[in-house]
Amino acid sequence: MATIATKTQQTEAYSGNMMDLNLKKLSEQVIVITGASSGIGLATARMAAEKGAKVVAAARGTEALRQLVDELKSQGHQAAWVEADVGKEEDVNRIAETAIREFGRFDTWVNNAAVTIFGEAMDVTIEDMRQMFETNFWSVVYGSRAAVKHFKQRGVPGALINVGSYFGNRGVVLQSTYSSTKFALHGWTESLRMELEKAKIPVAVTLIHPGRVDTPYNEHAVSYLEKQPSHVGMVYKPEAVADAILYAAAHPKRDMYVGFQSKFFTLMGQLAPRFTDKFMESTMYRTQTADRPSQPKDDNALYQAGSGMKERGSNIGWKRNRSIYVQLTKRPILSLAVAGVGVAALMMARSNKQPTEEFGANPYPYKPVDTGMDTNRYPDTFRETGYQPQAYQTSTYQPETYQPSTYQPPTPSPVSNPAPDQEESVIISRAAVDHPHNEFAIDLTDTLVPPETAVIDANSAIMPEESMDTRRDRPDLSDPNDRMVIR
Repeated sequence: MATIATKTQQTEAYSGNMMDLNLKKLSEQVIVITGASSGIGLATARMAAEKGAKVVAAARGTEALRQLVDELKSQGHQAAWVEADVGKEEDVNRIAETAIREFGRFDTWVNNAAVTIFGEAMDVTIEDMRQMFETNFWSVVYGSRAAVKHFKQRGVPGALINVGSYFGNRGVVLQSTYSSTKFALHGWTESLRMELEKAKIPVAVTLIHPGRVDTPYNEHAVSYLEKQPSHVGMVYKPEAVADAILYAAAHPKRDMYVGFQSKFFTLMGQLAPRFTDKFMESTMYRTQTADRPSQPKDDNALYQAGSGMKERGSNIGWKRNRSIYVQLTKRPILSLAVAGVGVAALMMARSNKQPTEEFGANPYPYKPVDTGMDTNRYPDTFRETGYQPQAYQTSTYQPETYQPSTYQPPTPSPVSNPAPDQEESVIISRAAVDHPHNEFAIDLTDTLVPPETAVIDANSAIMPEESMDTRRDRPDLSDPNDRMVIR
Protein backbone atom coordinates (compact mmCIF):
# COMPACT_ATOMS: atom_id res chain seq x y z
CA MET A 1 0.00 0.00 0.00
CA ALA A 2 1.41 3.40 -1.02
CA THR A 3 2.26 5.78 1.77
CA ILE A 4 1.02 9.36 1.41
CA ALA A 5 3.14 11.95 3.18
CA THR A 6 1.32 14.41 5.41
CA LYS A 7 1.57 18.18 4.94
CA THR A 8 3.87 18.47 7.95
CA GLN A 9 6.18 15.73 6.69
CA GLN A 10 6.35 17.30 3.24
CA THR A 11 7.13 20.74 4.65
CA GLU A 12 9.83 19.37 6.96
CA ALA A 13 11.41 17.51 4.03
CA TYR A 14 11.83 20.78 2.12
CA SER A 15 15.32 22.17 2.75
CA GLY A 16 14.41 25.78 1.99
CA ASN A 17 16.28 25.78 -1.31
CA MET A 18 13.82 26.43 -4.13
CA MET A 19 16.05 24.67 -6.64
CA ASP A 20 15.61 21.36 -4.75
CA LEU A 21 11.83 21.21 -5.25
CA ASN A 22 10.39 18.32 -7.24
CA LEU A 23 7.66 19.72 -9.46
CA LYS A 24 5.18 17.59 -11.34
CA LYS A 25 5.52 16.74 -15.00
CA LEU A 26 3.50 18.99 -17.27
CA SER A 27 1.28 16.09 -18.31
CA GLU A 28 0.21 15.75 -14.66
CA GLN A 29 -0.39 19.42 -13.94
CA VAL A 30 -3.29 21.83 -13.72
CA ILE A 31 -2.11 25.24 -14.94
CA VAL A 32 -3.81 28.61 -14.38
CA ILE A 33 -2.97 31.27 -17.00
CA THR A 34 -4.09 34.89 -16.82
CA GLY A 35 -4.27 37.00 -19.97
CA ALA A 36 -4.93 33.77 -21.86
CA SER A 37 -7.10 35.16 -24.67
CA SER A 38 -4.25 36.55 -26.81
CA GLY A 39 -0.51 36.82 -27.30
CA ILE A 40 1.79 34.98 -24.90
CA GLY A 41 -1.08 33.73 -22.74
CA LEU A 42 -2.89 32.18 -25.71
CA ALA A 43 0.28 30.52 -27.01
CA THR A 44 1.06 29.17 -23.52
CA ALA A 45 -2.45 27.74 -23.07
CA ARG A 46 -2.29 25.92 -26.40
CA MET A 47 1.23 24.58 -25.80
CA ALA A 48 0.39 23.44 -22.25
CA ALA A 49 -2.68 21.54 -23.49
CA GLU A 50 -0.61 19.87 -26.22
CA LYS A 51 1.79 18.65 -23.54
CA GLY A 52 -1.07 17.09 -21.58
CA ALA A 53 -1.72 19.72 -18.91
CA LYS A 54 -5.19 20.75 -17.81
CA VAL A 55 -5.68 24.45 -18.53
CA VAL A 56 -7.62 27.12 -16.66
CA ALA A 57 -7.74 30.19 -18.91
CA ALA A 58 -8.59 33.61 -17.48
CA ALA A 59 -9.14 36.97 -19.25
CA ARG A 60 -11.69 39.74 -19.70
CA GLY A 61 -12.87 38.63 -23.13
CA THR A 62 -15.65 36.11 -22.65
CA GLU A 63 -16.11 35.22 -26.32
CA ALA A 64 -12.41 34.64 -26.90
CA LEU A 65 -12.17 32.40 -23.82
CA ARG A 66 -15.09 30.28 -25.00
CA GLN A 67 -13.48 29.85 -28.40
CA LEU A 68 -10.19 28.84 -26.81
CA VAL A 69 -11.68 26.26 -24.49
CA ASP A 70 -13.85 24.84 -27.28
CA GLU A 71 -10.75 24.55 -29.46
CA LEU A 72 -8.79 22.71 -26.77
CA LYS A 73 -11.64 20.35 -25.93
CA SER A 74 -12.14 19.54 -29.59
CA GLN A 75 -8.54 18.33 -29.64
CA GLY A 76 -9.12 16.05 -26.66
CA HIS A 77 -7.66 18.33 -23.99
CA GLN A 78 -9.18 19.32 -20.66
CA ALA A 79 -9.75 23.04 -20.07
CA ALA A 80 -11.93 25.57 -18.28
CA TRP A 81 -12.30 29.33 -18.57
CA VAL A 82 -13.00 32.20 -16.18
CA GLU A 83 -14.03 35.71 -17.21
CA ALA A 84 -12.13 37.97 -14.81
CA ASP A 85 -10.60 41.42 -14.46
CA VAL A 86 -7.29 40.56 -12.82
CA GLY A 87 -7.00 44.14 -11.54
CA LYS A 88 -9.65 43.18 -8.97
CA GLU A 89 -8.69 40.85 -6.14
CA GLU A 90 -12.15 39.26 -5.90
CA ASP A 91 -11.97 38.27 -9.57
CA VAL A 92 -8.55 36.72 -9.07
CA ASN A 93 -9.79 34.70 -6.11
CA ARG A 94 -12.64 33.47 -8.31
CA ILE A 95 -10.07 32.12 -10.79
CA ALA A 96 -8.53 29.99 -8.02
CA GLU A 97 -11.94 28.79 -6.89
CA THR A 98 -12.85 27.75 -10.44
CA ALA A 99 -9.64 25.73 -10.84
CA ILE A 100 -10.28 23.92 -7.55
CA ARG A 101 -13.91 23.30 -8.42
CA GLU A 102 -13.17 21.98 -11.93
CA PHE A 103 -9.98 19.98 -11.28
CA GLY A 104 -9.58 19.82 -7.50
CA ARG A 105 -6.37 21.83 -7.42
CA PHE A 106 -3.82 23.73 -9.48
CA ASP A 107 -0.07 23.09 -9.64
CA THR A 108 1.21 26.15 -11.53
CA TRP A 109 -0.05 29.73 -11.58
CA VAL A 110 1.09 32.01 -14.41
CA ASN A 111 0.65 35.78 -13.95
CA ASN A 112 0.79 36.95 -17.56
CA ALA A 113 -1.84 39.65 -18.09
CA ALA A 114 -0.40 43.03 -19.10
CA VAL A 115 -1.04 46.14 -21.18
CA THR A 116 1.07 49.17 -22.08
CA ILE A 117 0.95 52.89 -22.83
CA PHE A 118 3.06 54.61 -25.49
CA GLY A 119 3.79 58.26 -24.85
CA GLU A 120 6.16 60.73 -23.25
CA ALA A 121 6.25 60.42 -19.47
CA MET A 122 4.93 63.96 -18.92
CA ASP A 123 2.04 63.48 -21.35
CA VAL A 124 0.44 60.34 -19.88
CA THR A 125 -2.44 61.06 -17.49
CA ILE A 126 -2.31 59.91 -13.88
CA GLU A 127 -5.61 58.09 -14.43
CA ASP A 128 -4.10 55.95 -17.19
CA MET A 129 -1.02 55.27 -15.09
CA ARG A 130 -3.08 54.07 -12.13
CA GLN A 131 -5.20 51.79 -14.28
CA MET A 132 -2.10 50.28 -15.83
CA PHE A 133 -0.65 49.51 -12.41
CA GLU A 134 -3.89 47.70 -11.55
CA THR A 135 -3.44 45.36 -14.51
CA ASN A 136 0.32 44.93 -14.62
CA PHE A 137 1.32 45.03 -10.97
CA TRP A 138 -1.61 44.51 -8.63
CA SER A 139 -2.88 41.55 -10.65
CA VAL A 140 0.47 39.87 -9.96
CA VAL A 141 0.16 40.60 -6.24
CA TYR A 142 -3.37 39.18 -6.13
CA GLY A 143 -2.43 36.12 -8.16
CA SER A 144 0.69 35.44 -6.09
CA ARG A 145 -1.27 35.59 -2.85
CA ALA A 146 -3.96 33.22 -4.17
CA ALA A 147 -1.37 30.76 -5.45
CA VAL A 148 0.79 30.73 -2.32
CA LYS A 149 -2.27 30.30 -0.11
CA HIS A 150 -3.33 27.25 -2.11
CA PHE A 151 0.14 25.68 -2.13
CA LYS A 152 0.49 26.18 1.62
CA GLN A 153 -2.89 24.53 2.25
CA ARG A 154 -1.97 21.54 0.09
CA GLY A 155 1.54 21.27 1.50
CA VAL A 156 2.97 20.11 -1.82
CA PRO A 157 5.37 21.90 -4.18
CA GLY A 158 3.91 24.31 -6.69
CA ALA A 159 5.17 26.82 -9.25
CA LEU A 160 4.46 30.54 -9.37
CA ILE A 161 5.55 32.15 -12.65
CA ASN A 162 5.45 35.91 -13.15
CA VAL A 163 5.98 37.30 -16.62
CA GLY A 164 8.07 40.43 -16.43
CA SER A 165 10.03 42.23 -19.13
CA TYR A 166 13.55 43.34 -19.92
CA PHE A 167 12.06 46.83 -19.52
CA GLY A 168 11.71 45.85 -15.86
CA ASN A 169 15.49 45.58 -15.70
CA ARG A 170 16.19 48.70 -17.72
CA GLY A 171 14.03 51.82 -18.22
CA VAL A 172 13.03 52.83 -21.74
CA VAL A 173 11.73 55.89 -23.55
CA LEU A 174 8.05 56.16 -24.62
CA GLN A 175 6.96 53.38 -22.21
CA SER A 176 7.83 54.89 -18.85
CA THR A 177 4.69 53.65 -17.08
CA TYR A 178 5.00 50.13 -18.47
CA SER A 179 8.64 50.01 -17.41
CA SER A 180 7.70 51.22 -13.92
CA THR A 181 5.06 48.51 -13.49
CA LYS A 182 7.56 45.85 -14.52
CA PHE A 183 10.20 47.21 -12.14
CA ALA A 184 7.62 46.87 -9.38
CA LEU A 185 6.71 43.35 -10.52
CA HIS A 186 10.36 42.29 -10.49
CA GLY A 187 10.90 43.68 -7.00
CA TRP A 188 7.77 41.95 -5.70
CA THR A 189 8.82 38.62 -7.22
CA GLU A 190 12.34 38.67 -5.79
CA SER A 191 11.17 39.70 -2.33
CA LEU A 192 8.44 37.06 -2.24
CA ARG A 193 10.83 34.34 -3.37
CA MET A 194 13.24 35.03 -0.53
CA GLU A 195 10.52 35.13 2.11
CA LEU A 196 9.02 31.84 0.95
CA GLU A 197 12.42 30.14 0.98
CA LYS A 198 13.17 31.47 4.45
CA ALA A 199 9.82 30.14 5.72
CA LYS A 200 10.39 26.82 3.87
CA ILE A 201 7.16 27.11 1.94
CA PRO A 202 7.55 24.84 -1.10
CA VAL A 203 6.90 27.25 -3.96
CA ALA A 204 9.20 27.67 -6.96
CA VAL A 205 9.03 31.36 -7.93
CA THR A 206 10.26 32.16 -11.44
CA LEU A 207 10.59 35.50 -13.19
CA ILE A 208 10.36 35.49 -16.99
CA HIS A 209 12.29 38.23 -18.84
CA PRO A 210 10.98 38.41 -22.42
CA GLY A 211 12.60 40.58 -25.05
CA ARG A 212 10.51 41.96 -27.90
CA VAL A 213 7.72 39.54 -28.75
CA ASP A 214 5.43 39.49 -31.79
CA THR A 215 2.02 39.80 -30.08
CA PRO A 216 -0.96 42.24 -30.30
CA TYR A 217 0.78 44.12 -27.47
CA ASN A 218 1.03 47.30 -29.58
CA GLU A 219 -2.52 47.08 -30.93
CA HIS A 220 -3.89 46.80 -27.37
CA ALA A 221 -1.82 49.76 -26.13
CA VAL A 222 -2.95 53.30 -25.37
CA SER A 223 -1.12 55.53 -27.83
CA TYR A 224 -0.28 59.17 -27.21
CA LEU A 225 1.91 59.15 -30.33
CA GLU A 226 1.28 60.35 -33.88
CA LYS A 227 2.67 57.13 -35.38
CA GLN A 228 1.44 53.62 -34.69
CA PRO A 229 3.37 51.79 -31.95
CA SER A 230 5.22 48.78 -33.32
CA HIS A 231 8.29 46.64 -32.74
CA VAL A 232 10.80 47.37 -35.50
CA GLY A 233 13.70 44.92 -35.75
CA MET A 234 14.20 41.44 -34.37
CA VAL A 235 11.22 40.01 -32.47
CA TYR A 236 10.46 36.58 -31.04
CA LYS A 237 7.31 34.59 -31.63
CA PRO A 238 5.14 34.11 -28.52
CA GLU A 239 5.87 30.39 -28.57
CA ALA A 240 9.45 31.19 -27.47
CA VAL A 241 8.10 32.74 -24.25
CA ALA A 242 5.56 29.94 -23.79
CA ASP A 243 8.41 27.44 -24.01
CA ALA A 244 10.26 29.23 -21.19
CA ILE A 245 7.11 29.43 -19.03
CA LEU A 246 6.28 25.75 -19.34
CA TYR A 247 9.86 24.70 -18.71
CA ALA A 248 9.81 26.68 -15.44
CA ALA A 249 6.48 25.04 -14.54
CA ALA A 250 8.21 21.66 -14.29
CA HIS A 251 11.77 22.74 -13.39
CA PRO A 252 12.54 25.26 -10.62
CA LYS A 253 14.28 28.25 -12.19
CA ARG A 254 14.95 31.64 -10.66
CA ASP A 255 15.00 33.55 -13.96
CA MET A 256 14.33 32.75 -17.60
CA TYR A 257 15.58 35.25 -20.21
CA VAL A 258 13.87 35.02 -23.57
CA GLY A 259 16.05 36.34 -26.35
CA PHE A 260 19.47 37.91 -26.66
CA GLN A 261 17.97 41.39 -26.31
CA SER A 262 16.76 40.71 -22.80
CA LYS A 263 20.05 39.48 -21.39
CA PHE A 264 22.18 41.93 -23.38
CA PHE A 265 20.33 45.09 -22.36
CA THR A 266 20.15 43.91 -18.76
CA LEU A 267 23.92 43.43 -18.59
CA MET A 268 24.70 46.56 -20.58
CA GLY A 269 22.47 48.64 -18.32
CA GLN A 270 24.33 47.34 -15.26
CA LEU A 271 27.86 47.59 -16.62
CA ALA A 272 27.56 50.80 -18.66
CA PRO A 273 24.41 52.64 -17.58
CA ARG A 274 25.30 55.99 -19.11
CA PHE A 275 26.24 54.43 -22.43
CA THR A 276 22.93 52.53 -22.36
CA ASP A 277 21.07 55.79 -21.78
CA LYS A 278 22.55 57.35 -24.88
CA PHE A 279 22.14 54.18 -26.93
CA MET A 280 18.43 53.97 -26.12
CA GLU A 281 17.92 57.65 -26.74
CA SER A 282 19.33 57.23 -30.22
CA THR A 283 17.55 53.98 -31.17
CA MET A 284 14.38 53.38 -29.19
CA TYR A 285 12.35 56.25 -30.60
CA ARG A 286 12.58 55.02 -34.19
CA THR A 287 12.35 51.30 -33.36
CA GLN A 288 9.07 51.54 -31.42
CA THR A 289 6.86 53.07 -34.11
CA ALA A 290 5.80 52.13 -37.61
CA ASP A 291 5.60 54.55 -40.53
CA ARG A 292 1.83 54.89 -40.42
CA PRO A 293 -0.67 56.96 -38.39
CA SER A 294 -1.44 55.78 -34.89
CA GLN A 295 -4.74 54.16 -34.02
CA PRO A 296 -7.20 56.35 -32.04
CA LYS A 297 -6.26 56.83 -28.43
CA ASP A 298 -9.57 55.38 -27.22
CA ASP A 299 -9.01 52.16 -29.17
CA ASN A 300 -7.11 50.21 -26.52
CA ALA A 301 -7.35 47.36 -24.02
CA LEU A 302 -6.53 49.39 -20.93
CA TYR A 303 -10.10 49.72 -19.69
CA GLN A 304 -11.82 46.93 -21.61
CA ALA A 305 -11.01 43.63 -23.26
CA GLY A 306 -8.95 43.78 -26.45
CA SER A 307 -9.26 41.69 -29.55
CA GLY A 308 -8.97 38.02 -28.64
CA MET A 309 -7.72 34.78 -30.19
CA LYS A 310 -4.71 36.49 -31.79
CA GLU A 311 -1.20 35.35 -30.96
CA ARG A 312 0.67 37.62 -33.37
CA GLY A 313 0.78 41.37 -33.90
CA SER A 314 1.58 43.72 -36.78
CA ASN A 315 5.24 44.16 -35.93
CA ILE A 316 7.94 44.85 -38.51
CA GLY A 317 11.14 42.86 -38.72
CA TRP A 318 12.77 39.48 -38.35
CA LYS A 319 10.55 37.07 -36.39
CA ARG A 320 12.48 34.31 -34.66
CA ASN A 321 10.79 31.01 -33.80
CA ARG A 322 12.91 30.11 -30.80
CA SER A 323 15.25 31.67 -28.32
CA ILE A 324 18.69 30.07 -28.26
CA TYR A 325 19.18 31.49 -24.78
CA VAL A 326 16.11 29.58 -23.55
CA GLN A 327 17.36 26.37 -25.16
CA LEU A 328 20.73 26.70 -23.46
CA THR A 329 19.04 27.42 -20.12
CA LYS A 330 16.98 24.27 -20.51
CA ARG A 331 20.13 22.26 -21.20
CA PRO A 332 22.84 23.43 -18.76
CA ILE A 333 25.23 20.62 -19.73
CA LEU A 334 24.99 21.70 -23.36
CA SER A 335 25.63 25.28 -22.27
CA LEU A 336 28.83 24.24 -20.49
CA ALA A 337 29.89 22.19 -23.51
CA VAL A 338 29.34 25.14 -25.85
CA ALA A 339 31.27 27.43 -23.52
CA GLY A 340 34.08 24.87 -23.28
CA VAL A 341 34.31 24.50 -27.05
CA GLY A 342 34.45 28.28 -27.41
CA VAL A 343 37.27 28.61 -24.87
CA ALA A 344 39.19 25.72 -26.45
CA ALA A 345 38.83 27.22 -29.92
CA LEU A 346 40.09 30.58 -28.66
CA MET A 347 43.11 29.04 -26.97
CA MET A 348 43.93 26.97 -30.05
CA ALA A 349 43.68 30.03 -32.27
CA ARG A 350 46.07 31.92 -30.03
CA SER A 351 48.55 29.04 -29.81
CA ASN A 352 48.57 28.56 -33.59
CA LYS A 353 49.17 32.20 -34.32
CA GLN A 354 52.26 32.42 -36.60
CA PRO A 355 54.85 35.19 -36.16
CA THR A 356 55.29 37.58 -39.04
CA GLU A 357 58.20 39.62 -40.32
CA GLU A 358 56.11 42.73 -39.84
CA PHE A 359 56.64 42.49 -36.09
CA GLY A 360 60.25 41.27 -36.36
CA ALA A 361 59.41 37.78 -35.13
CA ASN A 362 62.09 35.12 -34.95
CA PRO A 363 61.26 32.25 -37.37
CA TYR A 364 62.73 29.89 -34.76
CA PRO A 365 60.85 30.95 -31.62
CA TYR A 366 62.76 28.75 -29.16
CA LYS A 367 66.30 29.46 -30.46
CA PRO A 368 68.05 32.58 -29.18
CA VAL A 369 69.31 34.92 -31.86
CA ASP A 370 73.04 35.62 -32.04
CA THR A 371 73.34 39.14 -30.71
CA GLY A 372 76.66 38.86 -28.97
CA MET A 373 75.07 38.22 -25.57
CA ASP A 374 76.19 35.19 -23.60
CA THR A 375 72.92 33.29 -23.76
CA ASN A 376 74.67 30.10 -22.66
CA ARG A 377 74.95 31.38 -19.12
CA TYR A 378 71.24 30.75 -18.58
CA PRO A 379 70.31 28.15 -21.21
CA ASP A 380 67.22 26.89 -19.40
CA THR A 381 65.74 30.35 -19.15
CA PHE A 382 66.13 31.05 -22.86
CA ARG A 383 64.91 27.63 -23.85
CA GLU A 384 61.82 27.61 -21.64
CA THR A 385 60.67 31.16 -22.05
CA GLY A 386 61.72 31.74 -25.64
CA TYR A 387 63.08 35.12 -24.65
CA GLN A 388 64.82 36.82 -27.58
CA PRO A 389 67.58 39.16 -26.37
CA GLN A 390 68.02 42.24 -28.44
CA ALA A 391 71.43 43.70 -29.36
CA TYR A 392 72.41 46.50 -27.01
CA GLN A 393 72.68 49.85 -28.69
CA THR A 394 75.32 52.15 -27.15
CA SER A 395 73.75 55.38 -26.07
CA THR A 396 74.77 58.43 -28.11
CA TYR A 397 73.86 60.84 -25.33
CA GLN A 398 76.66 63.39 -24.73
CA PRO A 399 76.43 65.31 -21.46
CA GLU A 400 77.00 69.01 -21.68
CA THR A 401 80.46 70.21 -20.65
CA TYR A 402 80.32 72.19 -17.45
CA GLN A 403 81.18 75.81 -17.95
CA PRO A 404 82.48 77.68 -14.90
CA SER A 405 80.39 80.58 -13.89
CA THR A 406 81.67 83.96 -15.04
CA TYR A 407 79.69 85.73 -12.41
CA GLN A 408 81.78 88.35 -10.58
CA PRO A 409 80.40 89.23 -7.17
CA PRO A 410 80.41 92.88 -6.22
CA THR A 411 83.18 94.10 -3.94
CA PRO A 412 81.77 94.68 -0.47
CA SER A 413 82.48 97.76 1.53
CA PRO A 414 85.41 97.32 3.92
CA VAL A 415 84.54 96.57 7.49
CA SER A 416 85.30 99.61 9.63
CA ASN A 417 87.62 99.22 12.61
CA PRO A 418 88.26 95.49 12.37
CA ALA A 419 89.39 93.77 15.51
CA PRO A 420 93.12 93.08 15.67
CA ASP A 421 92.54 89.32 15.88
CA GLN A 422 89.82 89.25 13.18
CA GLU A 423 90.32 86.31 10.90
CA GLU A 424 90.81 86.82 7.22
CA SER A 425 87.50 86.48 5.37
CA VAL A 426 86.48 86.43 1.76
CA ILE A 427 83.26 87.36 0.12
CA ILE A 428 81.53 84.76 -1.99
CA SER A 429 78.23 84.85 -3.79
CA ARG A 430 75.22 82.81 -2.73
CA ALA A 431 75.26 81.26 -6.17
CA ALA A 432 78.79 80.01 -5.59
CA VAL A 433 77.89 78.59 -2.18
CA ASP A 434 74.85 76.77 -3.53
CA HIS A 435 76.51 75.55 -6.70
CA PRO A 436 76.62 71.71 -6.83
CA HIS A 437 80.22 71.60 -8.09
CA ASN A 438 81.69 73.25 -4.99
CA GLU A 439 83.89 71.03 -2.91
CA PHE A 440 82.15 72.12 0.25
CA ALA A 441 78.45 72.16 1.02
CA ILE A 442 76.79 74.90 3.03
CA ASP A 443 73.02 74.78 3.53
CA LEU A 444 71.66 78.31 3.30
CA THR A 445 68.07 77.31 2.57
CA ASP A 446 67.04 77.87 6.15
CA THR A 447 68.48 81.37 6.43
CA LEU A 448 67.19 84.73 5.37
CA VAL A 449 70.25 86.43 3.89
CA PRO A 450 70.53 88.82 0.99
CA PRO A 451 71.15 86.99 -2.30
CA GLU A 452 74.07 89.23 -3.14
CA THR A 453 76.73 88.37 -0.55
CA ALA A 454 77.79 86.09 2.24
CA VAL A 455 81.03 85.99 4.23
CA ILE A 456 82.93 82.76 4.83
CA ASP A 457 86.13 82.03 6.67
CA ALA A 458 88.74 81.36 4.00
CA ASN A 459 90.92 79.33 6.40
CA SER A 460 88.19 76.74 7.06
CA ALA A 461 86.09 76.20 3.96
CA ILE A 462 84.50 73.06 5.45
CA MET A 463 83.43 73.65 9.03
CA PRO A 464 81.59 71.54 11.59
CA GLU A 465 77.89 72.22 11.55
CA GLU A 466 77.83 73.18 15.22
CA SER A 467 80.34 75.98 14.61
CA MET A 468 78.05 77.81 12.21
CA ASP A 469 76.52 80.97 13.37
CA THR A 470 73.97 82.49 11.05
CA ARG A 471 71.82 85.55 11.30
CA ARG A 472 68.21 84.65 10.56
CA ASP A 473 66.82 88.14 10.53
CA ARG A 474 66.78 89.80 7.14
CA PRO A 475 69.76 92.27 7.26
CA ASP A 476 69.85 95.84 6.37
CA LEU A 477 71.53 95.91 3.00
CA SER A 478 72.69 99.48 3.48
CA ASP A 479 74.72 98.52 6.57
CA PRO A 480 78.01 96.84 5.60
CA ASN A 481 78.36 95.44 9.10
CA ASP A 482 75.01 93.66 8.85
CA ARG A 483 76.06 90.64 6.84
CA MET A 484 75.84 86.89 7.42
CA VAL A 485 79.17 85.58 8.63
CA ILE A 486 79.94 81.86 8.64
CA ARG A 487 83.06 80.96 10.58
